[in-house]
Amino acid sequence: MKEPIRILSDLHLGHRVSRISSVESLRPLIAGAGTVIFNGDTWQELALVFHEKSGQMLEELKTLCREERAEAVFLAGNHDPGWPGTGWVELADGKILITHGDALFFDSSPWSREAIAGQERIREIWKQHHAAADDAGERLKLAREIARFLLPRGFPKGKKLRQRVWEAVRPPQRALNMLQSWLNQADAAAAFAEHYFPKAEVVLIGHFHLSGIWKKRDRLIINTGAYLPPGKALWVEWNDGWLSCGKVVEAPERCTLGPADSRWRIPVSGSDCR
Repeated sequence: MKEPIRILSDLHLGHRVSRISSVESLRPLIAGAGTVIFNGDTWQELALVFHEKSGQMLEELKTLCREERAEAVFLAGNHDPGWPGTGWVELADGKILITHGDALFFDSSPWSREAIAGQERIREIWKQHHAAADDAGERLKLAREIARFLLPRGFPKGKKLRQRVWEAVRPPQRALNMLQSWLNQADAAAAFAEHYFPKAEVVLIGHFHLSGIWKKRDRLIINTGAYLPPGKALWVEWNDGWLSCGKVVEAPERCTLGPADSRWRIPVSGSDCR
């Protein structure tokens, strides 16, 4: 991959409540990158109600990347599980792991109504993937299958805050599971890396729509957030042995890279990505 390598997640193109109304507004986030890794939930592959608009926006995004001469790498998420490949990228000789995050928990999205009601079916899916307990590739395949099972039956009807809050708290267990997922995501990411990718010192995820930076089990965990409520988005960039992170400054007409709030030096030997 050509540097600088920029990482974004959870664009949710075409979703009714996505804050991205125009793909052109993303140009400043792409410009200057040699590679852009879109870390899952880039588009609405499974949701038929959004599929046509989302697919059109995805093609516009691919065109935009070509215009900016940036290689686009798409990783699977729970909303777009159909992307080919392993579902993760390793940089810096394996010291940096990038994966969406839906494989961190047993039921992928514990806050979803379908996960709450479908625990028996999720256990059955796990039984069909015995190797997932120790094999990362099989674990990501399992996550994709669970994602297809958890496809929601309905979607929010509007963008108003009170509508989103009402959706979030029904049933009450949903709100509790969401809060627990937010609180535990960093620990889960560190445990996931420890088990499947022991060389990883940094884990980049999305999925939970809550951006943040944590240090857990001697690993740096970064959630790059989302362009869907309630989360805000971060950008991350890998270049010349440095990992940088900052806020995405969002506006309807133009999303820009805010200043780098944090930088980490990560020594590598030989090739810095694979």
